[in-house]
Amino acid sequence: MEFGFQKEIEFMKCVICKHGETAPGVATITLQRGESTVIIKGVPADICENCAEYYLNEAVTEKVLEQADAALRAGAELEVRRYAA
Repeated sequence: MEFGFQKEIEFMKCVICKHGETAPGVATITLQRGESTVIIKGVPADICENCAEYYLNEAVTEKVLEQADAALRAGAELEVRRYAA
């Protein structure tokens, strides 16, 4: 006997605007430290349909911070990267 499992998508109410619900999408993240700015494009996120606020899960946040730290260690003043899982 085979069981079919369907992954449920969890929608949450936006904590910023309190009106919209989030849905899976991609975001562009801008991080600044001192005089350095790192922009990471194509980051998987849950995005509010109303105000466009984005929410990252823990694993994605960790990868984004690793990429930003690597750019800063390389001496970047302004760096634009694509998200790499």
